[in-house]
Amino acid sequence: MVFEKLCKIVADQFGVSESEITMDTNFVEDLDADSLDLVEVMMSVEDTFHIEEIDEEELQSMKTVGDVVNYISDRI
Repeated sequence: MVFEKLCKIVADQFGVSESEITMDTNFVEDLDADSLDLVEVMMSVEDTFHIEEIDEEELQSMKTVGDVVNYISDRI
C-alpha cells in the first residue's frame, strides 16, 4: 500500500508511468530530480501519509523509492 501510493506521487511529480517505478528507482539518476523536486515529493508524502515534516538530513539520505518506502513504513 505504501509503495503504490508513493508510486502515484512520484509518477505525477515526474511525468512517468507508475509501472516504470521500482523500489530501486533512484530519484536523481533515474528521474533527473533536483532538490526542489525532492522537497515537493516529500511534501506530498507528508500530506498523503500524515507524517511529521521530514528534516533535511533525512531527506538527503533518501536516494531511492525504496528508501522513502522504508522511511514511511517506520513512521506509520
